[in-house]
Amino acid sequence: MTVGLAPRQGDLLVGSAVVCEGRVGEDSIWAVLHRECHRLFPDGLFADLFSDRGRRSVPPSIVAVVMVLQRLLGLSDREAVEAFEFDARWKYAAGGLDLNYPGFAHTVLVDMRARLAASEDPRRIFEVTVEAASAAGLVGPKRVLDSTPLYDAVATMDTITLIRSAIRGLLRVADDELETELGAVLTSGDDYGSSAKPQIDWDDHQAREALIDSRATDALAALALLDGRELAPGVAEAAELVATVVGQDLEEDSDGIFRIARRVARDRVISTVDPDARHGHKTRRRSFDGYKGHVAVDPDTEIITGTVVTPGNVGDVSVAEDLIDGLAGDINDEAVPCGDEADAEDGVANRPTVYGDAAYGSGEFLDHLADNNIDSRCKTQPPTTPGGRFAKDRFAIDLDADTVTCPNNLTVTFRRGTNGGGTAHFADHCNDCPLRAECTNAKGGRSVRVGRYEQRLADARHQQADPEWVADYRATRPKVERKLGHLMRRKHGGRRARVRGKPKVDADFNLLAAATNLARLAVLGLAWTPGHGWAVPT
Repeated sequence: MTVGLAPRQGDLLVGSAVVCEGRVGEDSIWAVLHRECHRLFPDGLFADLFSDRGRRSVPPSIVAVVMVLQRLLGLSDREAVEAFEFDARWKYAAGGLDLNYPGFAHTVLVDMRARLAASEDPRRIFEVTVEAASAAGLVGPKRVLDSTPLYDAVATMDTITLIRSAIRGLLRVADDELETELGAVLTSGDDYGSSAKPQIDWDDHQAREALIDSRATDALAALALLDGRELAPGVAEAAELVATVVGQDLEEDSDGIFRIARRVARDRVISTVDPDARHGHKTRRRSFDGYKGHVAVDPDTEIITGTVVTPGNVGDVSVAEDLIDGLAGDINDEAVPCGDEADAEDGVANRPTVYGDAAYGSGEFLDHLADNNIDSRCKTQPPTTPGGRFAKDRFAIDLDADTVTCPNNLTVTFRRGTNGGGTAHFADHCNDCPLRAECTNAKGGRSVRVGRYEQRLADARHQQADPEWVADYRATRPKVERKLGHLMRRKHGGRRARVRGKPKVDADFNLLAAATNLARLAVLGLAWTPGHGWAVPT
């Protein structure tokens, strides 16, 4: 299939501009796309997705506009192509197409997403919006980081459903010969043809345990049959899933009976339909199933500069470096001329700065910021100790001498491990200490863990005690919440994922961020002017 080319000139009598001019706000996404869609999403931007032979595709610039509007409005594929065919604003946004311009099948959107996902630059639509914003001077040196839950598009499965679904998936991808061999070792009498739960008395404890044991035995028999064989990729992936769901939820007792383990696996698979989804906790009391959408936002213009999607159990700080990739400080205190205080203040004010709540206040991330000359406005939690006893900050830690001094002025040394950290043990010093009751109730005395990034954390806690630091943090960090609200305002395709699997959820979230950026750029008045490029009114 070759790349199609969108028409640039509408008919004066049946053009959508005749209907929409004066009725569509100049600061709306419809207007900015109408003016700039061919510059933002030229057909050539997607030329690498198509062949140089075959029939013409639907012009990719038109498909890109439809995809952006679809994500912004939270529509399904069928609803989006229907809106394009019958809503004049959609054709107006696609460059002022004629009202009788033909529609296309909803599978075109499916095909375009697949082509983008398989390309070397799958995030190009989002990157176009960031590049335009940067060229217009709308992306500064500040970034605010945060995440939000994305509920998965499947039902969370219990243990029995997980095991049966995993075995059914293995049978489905096996060829006829292998399926026959697998069927011969499955002794429970379950043909695994249906997703419905077996008919038993679920109030009968023994019946439930027998069911669990028999299906676990089937799963292990199937894995034993496949052990040591060279498997096709699909079969190997299905077998790995069977092993995962059995290993995470079950344990064998002394009688050789498999029972549900009285624990929760750290990285527990919650659905065989979407194996990437995980249990997550946004707060201690607020849990969810699915993914996390992470964003970096310019707080001054509310432009989203980076997105990442992770399983729901992944910590926010783990992807923080990816979100600020490319942000580095070229200005340092020594580089600012001392003779001009105004220039010095401006240099410090324009230094790259990252804002984040306590989830980003880890020593490793603070060290990364410092190494890249980026100022940190990431909140670092103070050390705490159960029972209101002395916290770590009551101890004087000398990292040069590798010593720790307690509140009773007793000093011990610690030995650093291979990771750069160590532990100071006060041991016998605590036996006759008058402050013991306020410090520890451990029989072996108090011990203090000194981490590899102890100095970074200590410096961060000292900085955030400054009233100016606090005022800047409180004025800037919450702005990301507003942008997350824009992203999540529609349940379908916003808070709840429309697709399954982390790669597809990531692409969908990234496209949503692109659409939200374009809506923001429309409000800011983005326009292309000859000789000046992208600009906004000043």
